[in-house]
Amino acid sequence: MHRALKPSKAYYFGQSINYIILIGIGFITLYPFWYCLVLSFNDGMDALKGGIYFWPRSFTIQNYVRAFTNPLIFSAFTISVSRTFLSVVLACTFTSLMAYGLTKRDLPGRSIIIFYFYFTTLFSGGLIPTYILYRQIGFLNNFWVYVVPGIYSFFNAIILRTFFYTIPESLKESARLDGCSELGTFVRIMLPLSVPVMATIALFVGVANWNDWFTGAYFVTRRRDLYPAATLLHDLLSQANFVNSLSSTGGEMMINEALMSSSARSVTPESLKMAFLIILTFPIICIYPFLQKYFVKGIMIGSIKE
Repeated sequence: MHRALKPSKAYYFGQSINYIILIGIGFITLYPFWYCLVLSFNDGMDALKGGIYFWPRSFTIQNYVRAFTNPLIFSAFTISVSRTFLSVVLACTFTSLMAYGLTKRDLPGRSIIIFYFYFTTLFSGGLIPTYILYRQIGFLNNFWVYVVPGIYSFFNAIILRTFFYTIPESLKESARLDGCSELGTFVRIMLPLSVPVMATIALFVGVANWNDWFTGAYFVTRRRDLYPAATLLHDLLSQANFVNSLSSTGGEMMINEALMSSSARSVTPESLKMAFLIILTFPIICIYPFLQKYFVKGIMIGSIKE
């Protein structure tokens, strides 16, 4: 019997280099979040001295106590969860139905419909026409401005349509022979087989909606109770940056007033900013690792046609 060949020293050296590079990339990726977490648990006045890198120097939870006393934090979470859930459900439903319809080669005007959807992705009317349109249809300062405009995505439809092409036609024909309608075929055959791709689309839509601050900042200007988490975070970061700019221009009196309004002198705008950052990003960070595997699998399935 031949003896198994031992890996050479060059192999072990190459593996070591790979591990070092991956550890370095992982550290660069995770450290900014860890740094924000450390500052959020550190005394705000102490953090102004600097020199905090890996562990809180003066541990406190006053930053989080102050953050959760903000009356908008719970409404922001409610709006973000509601818009993300509705957007995912509606986007997956309507996009998959449209993609399945576009797979029908005998669909009247199929080429024109596809060209129309593709053409609209090349040009944008801009912010001002969009604002005027939303005002005319009553979307300004309305919850549905978060949901309805994002239901359709041509990119997601193309991914789903390409995947539907990979499903054997014999499965659809057997379903029709058993008496299934087109809708029944779609629900009983196409959807169960497209779970990885649908999960990928849901992840795309969900992350985009959770991280979207622009819509709330520009189209919901009169009702702060309709701010989603990302817009609230953006608003708080802007306020913290404004306070920091005052400190560099001699606005000590206004800064002291802002600090005295806190429940404790140890809470500064910078430490409060870090606490809000952790609170509002923690849910999506917890969910993302469990769905990340669907990215590669879903995209590959939906992008390769057999």
